[in-house]
Amino acid sequence: MSKSIRFVLLITISGWLWVEPTNAQTASDAAALEEITVTARRDSELLKDAPASITVLTEDTLTKTGANITEHLVQLTAGVTISTGDADAGDTQINIRGLNGARDAENNVGLVVDGILKTNASQLNQFQGELVQVEVLKGPQGAYYGRGAAAGAIVMTTRKPGEEFSASVQVGAGENGTRYTQIGIDGPISDTVGLALFGDYRESDGFYRNNGPIAAAQGATVDRLDRWNVGGRLIANVSPRTEIDIKARFGEQDGGALAYDVVFNLPGFATLLGDPLFDEDVNERNYAFLPNIRPDNDQETVEASLKATFDLDWAELTTWVLYSDVEQDFIADGTLGGAGRLNAQPGCIATTAELFTQGVTLPPPQALGPTPDQSLFGPFGPTACDGIQYTIRDQEDISAEIRLASLGDGLQWSLGAYYLYIDRQFGLSINEDRNQGVVRNLYNPPGSVMPTTILYDDIFETDVYAIFGSLQHDIGEDLTLSLALRYDREEREVRSQVPDVLDPITGDPINPGLALGPILPKSETFSQVQPKVSLLYRASDTVNVYFDWGIGFKAGGFNQQGTEATIDTFFNIPLGLDLQVGDEFRKERTSAFEVGVKWQSADRRWRLSGAGFYTDVTDMQFWEVFTGGFGLVRTVSNIDEVRIVGGELDAWYQLNDSWSLFGAVNVTDSEIEANNARTNTVGNESPYTAEYTINLGTQVEWSVGADLVLGVRADWRRTGPTWFHAVQDQDNPTLLNLTVGPFGTANYTNTRRDAFDVTNLRIDLTGERWTLAAFATNLFDEEYISEVIPAAEFGGAFLAPGSLRTVGVEAEFRF
Repeated sequence: MSKSIRFVLLITISGWLWVEPTNAQTASDAAALEEITVTARRDSELLKDAPASITVLTEDTLTKTGANITEHLVQLTAGVTISTGDADAGDTQINIRGLNGARDAENNVGLVVDGILKTNASQLNQFQGELVQVEVLKGPQGAYYGRGAAAGAIVMTTRKPGEEFSASVQVGAGENGTRYTQIGIDGPISDTVGLALFGDYRESDGFYRNNGPIAAAQGATVDRLDRWNVGGRLIANVSPRTEIDIKARFGEQDGGALAYDVVFNLPGFATLLGDPLFDEDVNERNYAFLPNIRPDNDQETVEASLKATFDLDWAELTTWVLYSDVEQDFIADGTLGGAGRLNAQPGCIATTAELFTQGVTLPPPQALGPTPDQSLFGPFGPTACDGIQYTIRDQEDISAEIRLASLGDGLQWSLGAYYLYIDRQFGLSINEDRNQGVVRNLYNPPGSVMPTTILYDDIFETDVYAIFGSLQHDIGEDLTLSLALRYDREEREVRSQVPDVLDPITGDPINPGLALGPILPKSETFSQVQPKVSLLYRASDTVNVYFDWGIGFKAGGFNQQGTEATIDTFFNIPLGLDLQVGDEFRKERTSAFEVGVKWQSADRRWRLSGAGFYTDVTDMQFWEVFTGGFGLVRTVSNIDEVRIVGGELDAWYQLNDSWSLFGAVNVTDSEIEANNARTNTVGNESPYTAEYTINLGTQVEWSVGADLVLGVRADWRRTGPTWFHAVQDQDNPTLLNLTVGPFGTANYTNTRRDAFDVTNLRIDLTGERWTLAAFATNLFDEEYISEVIPAAEFGGAFLAPGSLRTVGVEAEFRF
């Protein structure tokens, strides 16, 4: 942290000594001194008058930081963290104030783009177009945005067509093969119709390399990225009172998958064998990526929307419809090496012997012998003993909403209805690796290139119906009461597509659930009333105090069918556990209170806000993996009761016309109060929740000549210690207890991520129609962990490293 603090202080002191305010107001000054307007509660209001914690990133901030996707936005927001892209392109989990999204469940953060709610978690970190403002809301927003907004919402506004033609081209390049281009064109095409077009392209070799012995998988294959998007927005004022807003976007992304290394967490083994690497601290890991399968992840997105707004004199009627289709799959090395399931297969035997003869060694404590039985393997190794994992996640959505809202002052109200249909396929297969290449099929019969040894393949269909409304009224000269209410009903169905065939290796059913008979379709309905009550007290012309309470809701749902049978067969029965991980998981419900204060100086050069919050969570949805001789299964389960309490402070100060300072801090204390599935985890912290986050930054602009402005922007972020699983610093039984007794007991004390710092710097020179910039992300090349995934009953953890330093240059031209 000391390097980063010294750097920020250096920039701010330099600004104080050298900044020379110009007579003309700079871009940052204009943005600072104007009132900030937000639409967080679905109507325009001043930021200072919104009774909620909202972090606003203005167009100037977005430009100066280069932020254009959710991952970048989170880095600038206290109390919010993200894990994204570690497993695949659509893999994004956002944690706001201790509430975390669960993979393979629904969002816990509402994503709203130009007033339209998006419901596919795979879209959370996608490029949405040229952003002009982003609002990050903290706390339950279900009363306004429905199920899946229990933790908060991210409200994005993209560029509308202007009244005059304009265009911009931005190109950049940096370390690790980083190259990107962004193009925007907008303007009128008639007196009543405007059009905005955009394009985005980015590629990178990533930060980590496969240094294993298999030539076909070597090099920049771990976290590489290649993406592009094109889209447009057409706005037609078909009459003085009617506006039509049509949008479309198409994008593709290709990259790596399963960018994880593995550590062991077996202190008994470490003591018995005198090898501390059997109980390795994840923060000290020297990463080794050496799978024999080149990972490949493809994602394709198609979406289109139509929004119409009608001014009825007495009210405004808004209606929209959205179509979204995200298709993605990936193929990668498997996890069977440590389980021995494939030890007797020819591919495993042959590749082990060949690599041993070549003198290949594995990262300790793994060991490579002449045969698989004389070796100690982890997952994702260079032999064929791991098998091959293939995963497909496709989701098609159709949603629509109609909303009527009051116009003018006085009593403000709204009424509306919403519908959503989701058609999702999720399939995961574990296949034998015969060292003959790969095929992208979920099921491969015996005798094929990669016969399937275990398979989960399900179709999930969901219908969501909702009605909602809100009221806002001044109940006194200085007191405003806001009420919002929404009822969501979610009808879910699942049906398995797994054929009733046997695993050619074990002779067991290819899906453990089939051992109990046919896997029959299931259906379930989840519903919730979500109220929200807010009070705003205007204590003075510069100080507002607010109170806020609301209920949040995430629908329950279905795991892949056969999950319960897998957990019972391989864990609950042999280990005498009661993990309560089934084919179905319960809905999550939150009750959250917040008290806050907002102060803005009369000249608007100071902004200060603070808030305290308390949240009770019932049946928190939690994602984890189980791995063993059956391969790997992804599951969502429930933690019965979690309590979260914390506070935030956010400050911004414009020292003069050219120099601003800003900072924010969040402290979150969480505790698991009940967990019937794992009773020994009571008292532990909420998974994926950082104990604190701190953001500090400064922005300085100098006039260095006629129409030339030199700007410097520095942002520092510290993320506090973080646990990623309900099992933390207590002993936990594993499958190894069945063979080696107490030496097989795991302890995951060493899986807590340490606090880490990331500093970003950008220096730009701006003329009338161009900008040249140099930038550095993670300036001090801090090594940190993106995510840790303990496989609690297996004795180890998967960990994904965070992004390292990228230094680059950028040029933008405006026409």
